[in-house]
Amino acid sequence: MARYVTVSAKIDEKLRRRLTELDIKPAPVIKKALEEEVEKKTYELLKARVKRASEILAKLSEREIVESIRESRDAR
Repeated sequence: MARYVTVSAKIDEKLRRRLTELDIKPAPVIKKALEEEVEKKTYELLKARVKRASEILAKLSEREIVESIRESRDAR
């Protein structure tokens, strides 16, 4: 079962009134925005790691890569 924590944000009174008038519940909106931001940041970090790995692999010859793969298979 998931455990939950409370996260708060301060907003101005005008925005709070508009949320109430429009019957918008802030919790689902905040949750969705945070989930999207986490997903975006995770993607950016993975993209940077792939770029770095690509730069490293570009320095190796095809023969070195093939030998490394064979060695890792043989080690099993």
